[in-house]
Amino acid sequence: MSENSAEMGFLAGIKVVDFTQFEAGPSCTEALAWFGAEVVKIENPGAGDPGRRLRKGQPDDDPYYFQMFNANKKSIAINLKSPRGVQIVKDMLKQADVCVENMAPGTIERLGLGYDVVKALNPRIIYAQIKGFGEGSPYEKNLAFDMIAQAMGGTISVTGERGRQPVKPGLSFGDTGTGMTMAISILAALQGRNKTGEGCRLQVAMQDAMMHYMRTNFSTQARTGEAVERDGTRSGGGTNGPSGLYPCKPGGSNDYVWIMTSRGNPEHWVRLCKVMGREDLADDPRFANPNLRVANDAELDPIIREWTMRHTKYEAMNLVGGAGIPAGAVLDTMELQNEETFVTRGIMQYMEHPSYKPFKMPAWPVRVNGKPPAVKASPILGQHTGDVLHGWLGLGDGDLAGLKSEGVI
Repeated sequence: MSENSAEMGFLAGIKVVDFTQFEAGPSCTEALAWFGAEVVKIENPGAGDPGRRLRKGQPDDDPYYFQMFNANKKSIAINLKSPRGVQIVKDMLKQADVCVENMAPGTIERLGLGYDVVKALNPRIIYAQIKGFGEGSPYEKNLAFDMIAQAMGGTISVTGERGRQPVKPGLSFGDTGTGMTMAISILAALQGRNKTGEGCRLQVAMQDAMMHYMRTNFSTQARTGEAVERDGTRSGGGTNGPSGLYPCKPGGSNDYVWIMTSRGNPEHWVRLCKVMGREDLADDPRFANPNLRVANDAELDPIIREWTMRHTKYEAMNLVGGAGIPAGAVLDTMELQNEETFVTRGIMQYMEHPSYKPFKMPAWPVRVNGKPPAVKASPILGQHTGDVLHGWLGLGDGDLAGLKSEGVI
């Protein structure tokens, strides 16, 4: 294990039965695994979590997607179409602290593992469900992936250039963002159970979670009385000026810097004028306050662009940021990958996987006493079947051999 990360035992002893797949659910359970919970993925013996992208008789064509969202977990391969397989999982659920599922609407119930069934088996269990749309929604039976949730939850509507078509944000708010809201809720529910001894049912819809991430936009709507419009290269509230993206040299696709002057600190504007060598602008009546700078941005922006185009994005960020003005270069994935300080701090870690070459991936971003949780390899399909069934249910070698011959595991 690298010295820049550590084993986390905050959730040691917490057992999680994980029916999740793709990203929203796995992001949630991965967070629990990073903090020491024993997360056991229940997977189809043939192909497992669809996120593995396994194809029958062919090698995995995209291993990194699965590995990113399933670090530190265990996997058992068990046939849930077999009554014996379902009974084994029920026996596990009797011991579990948490159950998480994000199957298509109605699937977990058809398997005989719905909330009422599991609660009867284990009243202390925290039963967590992630769906595309909420119970009671007119769309509750509909399927959803990340981009569907972002479309229906509002994030796409406010992303993109003014007057042009909406754009999907490049990161997966809909999936991982939803997973994080559920992970936090599970931790709260476990704490609540410590006091009451009772479990509960947690439900989150991806559409609903996206609205949670839209609170700034709703505050703007409350102020203006109108739906928030796209204004992709400026601040979302439309009240800060200047605040937006400005091109830098040499003019590549990501050679931009975001410069923001805050309404809350008038000195930001004065400092920016000094950095650009344009102290005269500080007293220009056209730009005397944020509202005027927004109203006259067609005149102001070319002045700022002329200055930023004389600098690389790193130079511009350092000059502006060094003067006490919020500024950030637009960094692409390769630039982030190659920034060694992330590795030094443990924010990016190498996964040492038995089937694939080591690769660098983002870890949990919160450091505990200076170190984030250590990243361990994602499981090979069914890798821990024997160990889990022995450890959880006390099944011996003969029992496991029999289950395997029957096609249950």
